[in-house]
Amino acid sequence: MGVNNGASALVRQSGQLIEQLPGGVKLVDAVELLVAWGRANSVWPLVYATSCCAIEMMSTIAARHDMARFGYEVMRASVRQADMIILAGTISEKMAKNVVTLYEQMPAPKYIIAMGSCAISGGPFYYDSYSVIKGGDRIVPVDVYIPGCPPRPEALLQGVLKLQEKIKQEGRRRPWRVGCTLTTPFEDLFSKAQEEWATREKQRDEELREAREQFKRENPTAPASPKPARLKKEEFPNVPRRKPAAQGISNWTLLQIIQKKFPAIEVYGHPGISAKQVAELGSDYILDLVVPPEQYRELAEYLKNEQSLGLDMLIQLTCVDWKEHFDVVVQLLSCRDGHKLFFRSKAAKQPETGDAEIETISDLYRGAEWHEREVYDFFGVRFRNHPDLRRIFLENDFPGYPLRKDYDDPTRVVKRPY
Repeated sequence: MGVNNGASALVRQSGQLIEQLPGGVKLVDAVELLVAWGRANSVWPLVYATSCCAIEMMSTIAARHDMARFGYEVMRASVRQADMIILAGTISEKMAKNVVTLYEQMPAPKYIIAMGSCAISGGPFYYDSYSVIKGGDRIVPVDVYIPGCPPRPEALLQGVLKLQEKIKQEGRRRPWRVGCTLTTPFEDLFSKAQEEWATREKQRDEELREAREQFKRENPTAPASPKPARLKKEEFPNVPRRKPAAQGISNWTLLQIIQKKFPAIEVYGHPGISAKQVAELGSDYILDLVVPPEQYRELAEYLKNEQSLGLDMLIQLTCVDWKEHFDVVVQLLSCRDGHKLFFRSKAAKQPETGDAEIETISDLYRGAEWHEREVYDFFGVRFRNHPDLRRIFLENDFPGYPLRKDYDDPTRVVKRPY
């Protein structure tokens, strides 16, 4: 079988010669039927999956459903030995290139099953997503679609049977060919369906208007359509919440120690609050401090090296876009005592580009190196003196920074209408 024409030239010529003999057509058809039956019942899927649909695919292959009954027994780890890919799960933009590479390296004839809503159309990531492909058929030709989120193993088996039906129909008269990918632009499917539904309802009301008026004339005392009775809401007794035991240094003690060294620091959301008032917020509250940008790195160094605080572990470094500025937020933990602490600093946006800049703390907390690269990748905040500031999740040529409030790319993102 060839990649472009399905059957090789030698096979086509042999079939034409045999057809000229008495009974040759029936002989060729019988051989083609036998070959197609064998191919349909010996498909070798690639060991490949990207998301939660893979769990259902594993269940289909396991003993309870046993996909080997239909000839899909041999799962291959190499595309050189496989002839089918089950797109089981979400396909991100970065993964799309690998999917295309796998498909191109697979020998023909080859087939693809799109399993689940994500593989068919992007699923719940169709709207407001900058990184998810809106369907596997936009990058590779798909032969069978299996809807669901996720579809059950029985649905995958049904898709396998549909693919077998398609393979059995292939031959010299209907050779396998490389399919086409979807090139139609994205559109707001929800609003389109909503408009179509409203139009149908309006047409239905117009069709039933005369019948309704006649019914009212013939039954003037008939009551209006009764509304269903509203169920009484069951009330449950309030269960007292058990307060967790406080760990490590208390918030008011932390605030006193830090403000003694940095008087300009305040509690986020509580400007001018005293240490006593911080204690009244309870043990559930994690101290959240606001530090001036010029003291951002100095505070991080102090919290790391001050033995009485022991904040030696970086849990998270992230960013918040407030449109006017960015907040770089850091969460620390004391492995010794168990208390936690937030501190944040404002990074002003440049009027022309919207970018911002702040000092790195990657030399103080090694984990901050990757966290700062993530913030740079998604928000465009640059960290001065960072040893390797480059994108970590997105491609190097990705346009813009997708987690900014002003990010807009209609070629990738379909805005949610509701």
